[in-house]
Amino acid sequence: MLTELVDLPGGSFRMGSVDFYPEEAPVHTVTVGPFAIERHPVTNRQFAAFVDDTGYLTVAERALDPADFPGVPKADLVPGALVFRATAGPVNLRDWRQWWTWEPGASWRHPQGPESSIDDRLDHPVVQIAYPDAAAYAAWAGRRLPSEAQWEYAARGGSTTAYAWGDEVRPGGGLMANTWQGKFPYRNDGALGWSGTSPVGTFPPNAFGLVDMIGNVWEWTTTPYSRRHRLDRPAENGCCPPSPSGDPTRNQTLKGGSHLCAPEYCHRYRPAARSSQSQDSATTHIGFRCIA
Repeated sequence: MLTELVDLPGGSFRMGSVDFYPEEAPVHTVTVGPFAIERHPVTNRQFAAFVDDTGYLTVAERALDPADFPGVPKADLVPGALVFRATAGPVNLRDWRQWWTWEPGASWRHPQGPESSIDDRLDHPVVQIAYPDAAAYAAWAGRRLPSEAQWEYAARGGSTTAYAWGDEVRPGGGLMANTWQGKFPYRNDGALGWSGTSPVGTFPPNAFGLVDMIGNVWEWTTTPYSRRHRLDRPAENGCCPPSPSGDPTRNQTLKGGSHLCAPEYCHRYRPAARSSQSQDSATTHIGFRCIA
């Protein structure tokens, strides 16, 4: 039931970029040892097996801690998560509140809210996963989450180009990853027919044989987020909504971009791209994969 592991030799590579967003700099040489990484993100089917075996409740399925939300009535501290809702038309892209909404009852089982289901999406990446949820699954599986450097090394597949597959976003006109197609955040024409997540492996693998390293869902890493690959400054950049509790001190680095990434808003569907997310955040575009 666990995802197949792909053995990687490790080695030195040039990490980061100076061509897109400031938090991706500086470009620097990093060396990682040999490791194995799951071929695709953890799916709904696989996460369900973990929950069935352990009875685990995700962060989104637990009531909110009153200490994190002073002044909020107890009746409003109900389980839930952030859900993307397309807008009716063009909006100011600097205000994420126009397309993200807190949805009581949203969870990995009901990613769009209590009326939604994963019954027909068992081979899609699991979403609405906070960092502790990903870490708990990894421990159960006898694996662990990757560092940012391990993740980027794996995503590059030996490449030094802007995208894992080259310097053209659509080589020969082909769509290489599940990203937003249309005008964000109001019109999504679908990536190969998929609006939202797609089944793992729908898009071509990279040179290491890994699928969905780019697009589909953002993936958690164990690396605390910092501006410009440094740990002495607070998190500032990213295209994901902040945590429900608003606590920026427990932010992790996300990698890979997602089905919500669009060139006019979040050109982060590249190996060097990175985003900040608080550990307690669960959304409709964050998942994970493990290493060993």
